[in-house]
Amino acid sequence: MIQPAIQTIEAKQLVGVGRTMSLTNFMVAEVWQLFMKQRACWGHLQAGDLFSVTVYPPEYFVDFHPKNTFEKWAAVELAPNCQPPNELATIDLPAGLYAVFTHRGLSTDNSIFQYIFTQWLPASPYIVDHRPHFEILSPQYQPNNPRAAETIYIPIRYRV
Repeated sequence: MIQPAIQTIEAKQLVGVGRTMSLTNFMVAEVWQLFMKQRACWGHLQAGDLFSVTVYPPEYFVDFHPKNTFEKWAAVELAPNCQPPNELATIDLPAGLYAVFTHRGLSTDNSIFQYIFTQWLPASPYIVDHRPHFEILSPQYQPNNPRAAETIYIPIRYRV
Protein backbone atom coordinates (compact mmCIF):
# COMPACT_ATOMS: atom_id res chain seq x y z
CA MET A 1 0.00 0.00 0.00
CA ILE A 2 1.47 3.32 -1.10
CA GLN A 3 1.39 5.95 1.62
CA PRO A 4 1.64 9.58 0.54
CA ALA A 5 3.40 12.41 2.28
CA ILE A 6 0.89 14.89 3.68
CA GLN A 7 2.16 18.41 3.03
CA THR A 8 0.94 21.96 3.28
CA ILE A 9 2.11 23.98 0.31
CA GLU A 10 2.38 27.72 -0.02
CA ALA A 11 0.41 29.55 -2.70
CA LYS A 12 2.05 29.64 -6.12
CA GLN A 13 1.37 31.58 -9.28
CA LEU A 14 1.93 29.67 -12.49
CA VAL A 15 2.07 30.80 -16.10
CA GLY A 16 1.10 28.56 -18.98
CA VAL A 17 -1.55 27.31 -21.36
CA GLY A 18 -4.92 25.95 -20.27
CA ARG A 19 -7.83 24.38 -22.14
CA THR A 20 -11.24 23.00 -21.22
CA MET A 21 -11.61 19.31 -22.08
CA SER A 22 -13.18 16.06 -20.95
CA LEU A 23 -12.03 12.46 -20.80
CA THR A 24 -13.90 11.85 -24.07
CA ASN A 25 -12.25 14.89 -25.68
CA PHE A 26 -8.82 14.62 -24.07
CA MET A 27 -6.40 17.20 -25.53
CA VAL A 28 -3.48 17.07 -23.10
CA ALA A 29 -0.85 16.46 -25.80
CA GLU A 30 -2.05 19.53 -27.69
CA VAL A 31 -1.91 21.68 -24.54
CA TRP A 32 1.67 20.60 -23.84
CA GLN A 33 2.77 21.07 -27.46
CA LEU A 34 1.40 24.61 -27.51
CA PHE A 35 2.92 25.43 -24.13
CA MET A 36 6.37 24.06 -25.03
CA LYS A 37 6.35 25.95 -28.33
CA GLN A 38 5.50 29.25 -26.59
CA ARG A 39 7.83 28.55 -23.68
CA ALA A 40 10.79 28.13 -26.03
CA CYS A 41 10.44 31.80 -27.04
CA TRP A 42 10.85 33.04 -23.46
CA GLY A 43 14.29 32.48 -21.94
CA HIS A 44 13.20 33.23 -18.37
CA LEU A 45 10.68 30.37 -18.57
CA GLN A 46 13.28 27.76 -19.56
CA ALA A 47 14.38 26.52 -16.15
CA GLY A 48 12.39 24.94 -13.39
CA ASP A 49 9.88 22.20 -12.91
CA LEU A 50 6.87 21.77 -15.16
CA PHE A 51 3.37 21.71 -13.70
CA SER A 52 0.48 19.70 -15.11
CA VAL A 53 -2.56 21.23 -13.43
CA THR A 54 -6.17 20.05 -13.47
CA VAL A 55 -9.02 22.23 -12.23
CA TYR A 56 -12.21 20.25 -11.67
CA PRO A 57 -15.63 21.88 -11.16
CA PRO A 58 -17.09 21.26 -7.66
CA GLU A 59 -19.55 18.60 -8.89
CA TYR A 60 -17.01 16.68 -11.02
CA PHE A 61 -16.42 13.82 -8.55
CA VAL A 62 -20.00 13.82 -7.20
CA ASP A 63 -21.70 13.15 -10.52
CA PHE A 64 -18.86 11.66 -12.57
CA HIS A 65 -19.28 11.09 -16.29
CA PRO A 66 -16.48 10.90 -18.92
CA LYS A 67 -18.06 13.84 -20.78
CA ASN A 68 -17.81 16.15 -17.74
CA THR A 69 -15.42 18.99 -18.51
CA PHE A 70 -12.42 20.28 -16.56
CA GLU A 71 -9.50 22.61 -17.22
CA LYS A 72 -6.06 21.17 -17.97
CA TRP A 73 -2.95 23.36 -17.81
CA ALA A 74 0.71 23.03 -18.78
CA ALA A 75 2.65 25.60 -16.78
CA VAL A 76 5.74 26.72 -14.90
CA GLU A 77 6.02 28.73 -11.71
CA LEU A 78 6.18 32.47 -12.31
CA ALA A 79 9.14 34.13 -10.62
CA PRO A 80 8.24 36.84 -8.10
CA ASN A 81 7.84 40.31 -9.65
CA CYS A 82 7.95 38.81 -13.15
CA GLN A 83 5.41 39.74 -15.81
CA PRO A 84 3.98 36.78 -17.75
CA PRO A 85 4.35 36.81 -21.54
CA ASN A 86 1.21 38.03 -23.32
CA GLU A 87 0.79 34.64 -25.04
CA LEU A 88 0.50 32.81 -21.73
CA ALA A 89 -2.13 33.00 -18.99
CA THR A 90 -1.70 32.74 -15.24
CA ILE A 91 -3.27 30.30 -12.82
CA ASP A 92 -3.04 30.42 -9.04
CA LEU A 93 -2.43 27.40 -6.84
CA PRO A 94 -3.86 28.31 -3.43
CA ALA A 95 -2.03 27.27 -0.29
CA GLY A 96 -3.37 24.17 1.37
CA LEU A 97 -3.03 20.56 2.43
CA TYR A 98 -2.07 17.96 -0.19
CA ALA A 99 -1.50 14.21 -0.34
CA VAL A 100 1.73 13.82 -2.29
CA PHE A 101 2.44 10.63 -4.24
CA THR A 102 5.39 9.71 -6.44
CA HIS A 103 4.56 7.87 -9.65
CA ARG A 104 7.17 6.13 -11.79
CA GLY A 105 6.22 4.88 -15.20
CA LEU A 106 4.50 5.89 -18.40
CA SER A 107 2.25 8.93 -18.25
CA THR A 108 -0.57 6.80 -19.72
CA ASP A 109 -0.48 4.43 -16.71
CA ASN A 110 -3.40 5.71 -14.64
CA SER A 111 -3.27 2.94 -12.03
CA ILE A 112 -1.86 5.36 -9.44
CA PHE A 113 -4.96 7.56 -9.77
CA GLN A 114 -7.24 4.53 -9.54
CA TYR A 115 -5.42 3.52 -6.35
CA ILE A 116 -5.61 7.05 -4.87
CA PHE A 117 -9.33 7.54 -5.49
CA THR A 118 -10.64 3.99 -4.96
CA GLN A 119 -8.37 2.68 -2.19
CA TRP A 120 -6.22 5.24 -0.40
CA LEU A 121 -8.67 8.15 -0.16
CA PRO A 122 -11.71 6.13 1.09
CA ALA A 123 -9.53 4.50 3.79
CA SER A 124 -7.91 7.78 4.85
CA PRO A 125 -9.21 10.49 7.21
CA TYR A 126 -9.33 12.89 4.23
CA ILE A 127 -11.63 13.91 1.40
CA VAL A 128 -10.79 15.75 -1.81
CA ASP A 129 -10.76 19.51 -1.36
CA HIS A 130 -11.93 21.85 -4.12
CA ARG A 131 -8.56 23.22 -5.27
CA PRO A 132 -6.44 22.44 -8.32
CA HIS A 133 -4.84 19.00 -8.58
CA PHE A 134 -1.36 18.98 -10.07
CA GLU A 135 1.68 16.98 -10.97
CA ILE A 136 5.24 18.29 -10.92
CA LEU A 137 7.51 17.05 -13.70
CA SER A 138 11.23 17.66 -14.05
CA PRO A 139 12.34 19.78 -17.04
CA GLN A 140 13.75 16.55 -18.55
CA TYR A 141 10.47 14.63 -18.12
CA GLN A 142 9.72 12.18 -20.94
CA PRO A 143 6.12 10.86 -20.80
CA ASN A 144 6.95 7.76 -22.86
CA ASN A 145 9.86 6.69 -20.65
CA PRO A 146 8.89 3.80 -18.35
CA ARG A 147 11.33 5.18 -15.73
CA ALA A 148 9.83 8.69 -15.81
CA ALA A 149 8.88 10.11 -12.42
CA GLU A 150 6.26 12.64 -11.48
CA THR A 151 5.06 13.95 -8.15
CA ILE A 152 1.27 13.97 -7.79
CA TYR A 153 -0.47 16.50 -5.52
CA ILE A 154 -4.08 15.76 -4.54
CA PRO A 155 -5.79 18.58 -2.57
CA ILE A 156 -7.27 17.20 0.64
CA ARG A 157 -8.99 18.24 3.84
CA TYR A 158 -10.03 16.32 6.91
CA ARG A 159 -13.42 14.63 6.89
CA VAL A 160 -15.94 16.46 9.03
